[in-house]
Amino acid sequence: MPAIHQFIERDSGRIRTEPLFADRLVRMLYHPIRENAELLFRALTGPRASKALAWLNYDVALGSRVLGNRQFLKECGIDFAECLDPPERLDTARKVFERKIRYWTCRPMPEEPNAVVSPADARVLVGSFAETSALFIKEKFFSFEEMLGPDRPVWKQAFAGGDFAVFRLTPDKYHYNHVPVSGEVVDFYVIDGSYNACNPTAVVAMTIPYSKNRRVVTIINTNVPGGSGVGLVAMIEVVALMIGEVVQCYSETGYENPLSLKPGLFLRRGQPKSLYRPGSSTDVLIFQPGRIEFDRPILENLRRRDVRSRFTDGFSHPLVETDLRVRSLLGLPIQGFE
Repeated sequence: MPAIHQFIERDSGRIRTEPLFADRLVRMLYHPIRENAELLFRALTGPRASKALAWLNYDVALGSRVLGNRQFLKECGIDFAECLDPPERLDTARKVFERKIRYWTCRPMPEEPNAVVSPADARVLVGSFAETSALFIKEKFFSFEEMLGPDRPVWKQAFAGGDFAVFRLTPDKYHYNHVPVSGEVVDFYVIDGSYNACNPTAVVAMTIPYSKNRRVVTIINTNVPGGSGVGLVAMIEVVALMIGEVVQCYSETGYENPLSLKPGLFLRRGQPKSLYRPGSSTDVLIFQPGRIEFDRPILENLRRRDVRSRFTDGFSHPLVETDLRVRSLLGLPIQGFE
């Protein structure tokens, strides 16, 4: 029987057990036998197989459960009151997972005008590249050197020794990403890679999976007029098994008049930035050294001993995720920088 995976719900403080969607499939793909079948494993985590699995899961298998089945939607924790479309229009799994919500009322932002906010409805772990203790989250989840790509040494230098936050979206979540800070896009690029799952089983089975996956990198300068004043911020959107595309669709108002991202575009904190196709995926935020102070409950939850997590540090102590809502408080800028 596989180990369960738990997290802490920030709004209520309760410990929750995560229902791991397609866990059997993921455990099969990431079984140690993959070491003896490398070519097959690569084929199964490639773009064609990923797209085929998405079609089977979200357009065929789950589609039959969604049609007229409110119980399925209830099990996913979907609140119809926050959806823009009425329930009868959410008649396929794909429509459910690509739903739009009234985020301006149901996902309020902190009162602090310079607060850094969560980019997604997701479960977060935070850490620092400057740590000298045996906290191996950065080696287990991704390689800093690889994450930003081989062709951008300037960004590796800018973010060396900085802090990071890893946001894991599960299939039931709202799948739009929102901008965590206000600032100007100074770089935007795509790094090719594979389509490994972001299920906890896959994360702990693989070596640095997030930095092996296809990913979209946006570098935001917040030290501009109207910006959040937290320095440079790298927002990295990581595709996963059954997600072959991240649709960039920044909107200033609601979901209207979506724009493609490009250098020079000013992004306003809390606005929709992009959409993941159905499945689970991951956002990674990287900050420059000494620029952000993460919210205390997130840091306190990280080392809780009464929660069962598949993620652990070098001494096999649990690393506990906190479940955040998009646009909620992640942290505040550290004062003292020009």
